[in-house]
Amino acid sequence: MSDLARLSRKQEYALAFAAAVVTANAYYIHPIIGEVAEHFGVTEARIGIVPALNQIALAIGILLLLPLGDRYSNRRLTIIFTAGQTLSLALMAFSKGFVGFTAGSTLLGFFTIAPYLLPAYASKRVAPERLGQVTALLTAGVILGILIARVGAGWVAEHYGWRWVYWIATSLMLAVTLALPRLMESGERDRGGEPYGRLVRSVLSVASRHREVLLSGAIQALNFAQFIALWLALALYLTGPLNYGTDVVGYLAAIAAVSILSTPRLGRWADAIGPRKARLIFAVAQLFGIALFWPLGGSLWGLLVPLVIVNLVGPPIDVTGRMTFLSLEPDLRTRLTTVYIVLMFIGGGIGSIFATSVYGNLGWAGVCVMLIASSTVLTMLAWRATRLGK
Repeated sequence: MSDLARLSRKQEYALAFAAAVVTANAYYIHPIIGEVAEHFGVTEARIGIVPALNQIALAIGILLLLPLGDRYSNRRLTIIFTAGQTLSLALMAFSKGFVGFTAGSTLLGFFTIAPYLLPAYASKRVAPERLGQVTALLTAGVILGILIARVGAGWVAEHYGWRWVYWIATSLMLAVTLALPRLMESGERDRGGEPYGRLVRSVLSVASRHREVLLSGAIQALNFAQFIALWLALALYLTGPLNYGTDVVGYLAAIAAVSILSTPRLGRWADAIGPRKARLIFAVAQLFGIALFWPLGGSLWGLLVPLVIVNLVGPPIDVTGRMTFLSLEPDLRTRLTTVYIVLMFIGGGIGSIFATSVYGNLGWAGVCVMLIASSTVLTMLAWRATRLGK
């Protein structure tokens, strides 16, 4: 343990709240995408560029900015990046045109690095025997942020209009940005070490030597693309042909809460049978659930069945993917995780643009076919990975 001051329980919970706020920003768009498209007068196919560029910018930000954490104080970087998020949200909230709104969303993605810096900051300031507990607390904050963002954005947009979503988000981010200098104690100095360019290149070099992380990253890219595509298309479908409000889209998003309870249990089961075998089983179950969206998608109650299935097995596909490389040497894990996350968010960007484009041209049926095709490829890759071990 270093001589840095340890976090109090109050600070731990405050950091978990900060993690929730900084993570939520990317997910407000999910239930309100149709309303935003209507306001700016753009087509359903074109609106997908907003979440797509946000996700791709996030991937670029992680690749280019996250390595700075090996050279500079996590506290300093977190404060700078949260300030960048706040300004980006303000641009989205007050933008009068679609280009300005899209630019703000893209910058927001690029600066969303704090969720990955906060655990690193906390890990240096807790007793070793409490590291797992505090890490779990911050992870719970991230999950809660995503959940509340999607449920809350739908409700706020339905009752007060979509701009209020971003005015509230900007206010929350401003409060977090102003609080962080006092919440995150100084004392950690900037470090020397490898030159920045070499750090970035080392990520690519490690990936080339550990090819399975590329396979796991590709599987998770498809998994995350399906998640993003499903919820964007579902928002357009529910608020369009089915004539529901954005609040109903938000309420449906609350189904994701089942994964909070199920994922730890399924993770323990994956420990017992091996992550690759477990991932294949989850992938097959997900394909079955996705195949039900077309026959059951004619009513809100029918949609609940496949939504529960995919929310049960989607997160464990991610967990088992990480398990395939987190057992390697500690000095490799951070860089391999970076590769994995970058691929995941690239998948999210591709899923965003495909979802809205396919929906705009082929409707809900086209989206269902696209999701089945993607899930089939994911399952085949998961089967291929079982040949590398359990």
